[in-house]
Amino acid sequence: MKMTAENFNLSDYLSRIGYEGEVRADLATLTKLMQCQLRAIVFENTEVQAGRIPSLVPEDIVKKVIINRRGGYCYEINGVFAMALTAIGFEWYFAGARSMLYPTRRPKTHMVLIVRVEGRDYLCDTGFGGYALRAPMVIEEGEAVQDGDRFRLEILDGEYVLGAMVQGEWQRLYGFALQPQEWIEFSLANYFNATSPDTVFTQKKLAIMQTPQGRKILVDNELKLIENGKLEKREVEYADALKVYFGLEVFKI
Repeated sequence: MKMTAENFNLSDYLSRIGYEGEVRADLATLTKLMQCQLRAIVFENTEVQAGRIPSLVPEDIVKKVIINRRGGYCYEINGVFAMALTAIGFEWYFAGARSMLYPTRRPKTHMVLIVRVEGRDYLCDTGFGGYALRAPMVIEEGEAVQDGDRFRLEILDGEYVLGAMVQGEWQRLYGFALQPQEWIEFSLANYFNATSPDTVFTQKKLAIMQTPQGRKILVDNELKLIENGKLEKREVEYADALKVYFGLEVFKI
């Protein structure tokens, strides 16, 4: 599978995420790429909150995320990640995932990447936000610790389910199958997430980014700063916090 755009340049992408050093189609590069992107590109929905449907045209995504230095949600920032994987020569594919953070069963509107490297399949995801993965995770049942955070994969009803330890309790994040999906398959999911009143993206203003020892989570006027396992909550003004903690302005049409 390929994911390309005429205006995508690997060196521009690497500069955007602060990646230094050589790149190879190996696990070390994959891990560093994912970590750098998670710490540089904000998971955010300011465009949806402005009443727009984010474009899935690859060139538009490059312009938004790399050139204009904004963030986005899963299709956009995982899309950019996929472009980098293609440019470097990784073997990968998109897969649909079902969020389990809602009270009722949802369609598979989330998008993840399955990367084949050094003879094993890894789950990669730079676009879920919250308490999501911090590095590639080998796809097999069991637990993994990443930067002190605990994750696990279990098999339920024939699919893998990713869970995270959140404040001392396991929380199921999403389920997925090892079934390749084409880019075009996510166009309806993108429309649904950007327009349905029943999605978190239309209901709440979000901005989430990882740090080397934790993460910053802004939901409406509540800011959570998590560092070395310690949680600090603050009441803030969304637009101000978006600029101070994430370096972004509210999206203007």
